[in-house]
Amino acid sequence: MAQTKGTVVLAYSGGLDTSCILVWLKEQGHDVIAYLANIGQKEDFEAARKKALALGAKKVYIEDVSKEFVEQFIWPAVQANALYEDRYLLGTALARPCIARGLVEVAQREGAQHVAHGATGKGNDQVRFELTCYALCPKIKVIAPWRMPEFYQRFPGRRELMDYAKKHGIPVPVTPQTPWSMDENLMHISYEAGILENPKNQAPPGLYTKTRDPATSPDTPDVLEITFERGVPVKVTNAGDGATRCTALELFVYLNDIAGKHGVGRIDIVENRFVGMKSRGIYETPAGTILYHAHLDIEAFTMDREVRKIKQGLALKFSELVYNGFWHSPECEFLRECIGRSQEAVLGTVRLSVFKGQVYILGRESPRSLYNEELVSMNVQGDYEPADATGFININSLRLKEYHRLQSKVTVKQDE
Repeated sequence: MAQTKGTVVLAYSGGLDTSCILVWLKEQGHDVIAYLANIGQKEDFEAARKKALALGAKKVYIEDVSKEFVEQFIWPAVQANALYEDRYLLGTALARPCIARGLVEVAQREGAQHVAHGATGKGNDQVRFELTCYALCPKIKVIAPWRMPEFYQRFPGRRELMDYAKKHGIPVPVTPQTPWSMDENLMHISYEAGILENPKNQAPPGLYTKTRDPATSPDTPDVLEITFERGVPVKVTNAGDGATRCTALELFVYLNDIAGKHGVGRIDIVENRFVGMKSRGIYETPAGTILYHAHLDIEAFTMDREVRKIKQGLALKFSELVYNGFWHSPECEFLRECIGRSQEAVLGTVRLSVFKGQVYILGRESPRSLYNEELVSMNVQGDYEPADATGFININSLRLKEYHRLQSKVTVKQDE
């Protein structure tokens, strides 16, 4: 055994990769503390604890951060209408800084100089984990085995990992592995790699786990009323059975159940990773999809047009920063403050239907609505003078007239 190199806190999942990394880190001379964040994934946490201790972990921390994940990470994304490249609701990207924050806190509590993770050297997660760690603890040292030649040359494939696991008494899965990788949290589950790397391959029927096939989902919709305050959902009521949820975590879990039942939240995309390559990902984001549509509607109802245009630009940049791992950057903190300020008047209730993979907005009401029914009515003149529109049109057409008049002159000269 090599001479001790100090304590390392490992972001541990209980799976084959991080279990092998735990044993490998001990081989390198480190004392290992395993940190497992409960962020809403389906996991036998007690079994994971026992496994880590059996493999030689000095301590195991299992922390339930689901509530913090919803309130401190998902809610700001809902307020922003955060969407990366027009489609991805950022489920993994939002979870990584939440997990990494807990990892750093344990390292500081234990006086550990190192943290470690099992993210690959080609993906976004290595960036997200490490930028958070360095932002919160600038002196921390990060061990990333999948970027270290002595590790990835020793384990070029899964077969070598399996052989290593058997040699060191690491339990290996007895059931066949799915031919793709999965990552789950409360907000979503992602599927990538394996047979999915060929972008023309359709997702096999048994892939999806959070949502039902819309074709076999119920033939009766669920009608929900979602109430927002400052752009954050504070209450959901099912118009059918009267079920109500008000706390952040309960509300989000309930929406996951309803959306999943109706097959809402599936996307299959090719996206641009921060490290410079395109990747294919399949995602299920049930509750997030409902809240995206509901918030978009109540925001349009209550927010000034020009403020909303600026806010849309901020949301685009916010989404990019979150995807790329810059949650704790000064620019992302600034954007969260600006977006939060924009949400002060975003309150009211949206009524919607969840049915066969879709979310249908049915209506909305708000005490801060900027909608004037009398002003917009085709049957009542109100305070609007239709004749004024003539001057409005004339002023706006001036630029167009001049542009095309000058273009005509240029065209004539070119034809001569």
